[in-house]
Amino acid sequence: MDFAIIKEELQFKASRSSGSGGQHVNKVATKVILSLNIPASKGLSEEEKKSILTKLANRINQEGILSVQSQNSRSQAQNRREALDKLQFYLEEAIKVPKKRKPVKMPRAIKEKRLRDKQFKSEKKEWRGKISPDDY
Repeated sequence: MDFAIIKEELQFKASRSSGSGGQHVNKVATKVILSLNIPASKGLSEEEKKSILTKLANRINQEGILSVQSQNSRSQAQNRREALDKLQFYLEEAIKVPKKRKPVKMPRAIKEKRLRDKQFKSEKKEWRGKISPDDY
């Protein structure tokens, strides 16, 4: 993944932010929506594109465009930086390859403890049984 190339392919769109802020919110476009066309991106390999399209499917529309928005700040520049950081985080997480699990042999002491506990539970349940007249 070459994020420098991806930055050039991004499309920014600013709109009015929702929430509190009074008159300022009503007249300034501070919300930033950042879009990246995944299939057309030159900064991603084919393998990375497949991984992103499957792992971020809920954030990608029908045309393959990944959208990220930020409206936490009253500053458009800060929201733009925040949206870029979010995008980079999402892409890096989607590209990560999970580590292979190494099967580990169960230690003998643990097996023995499990069997002892199992035996104890069995005996405990046996003690709960009904008392016959012969037991008096």
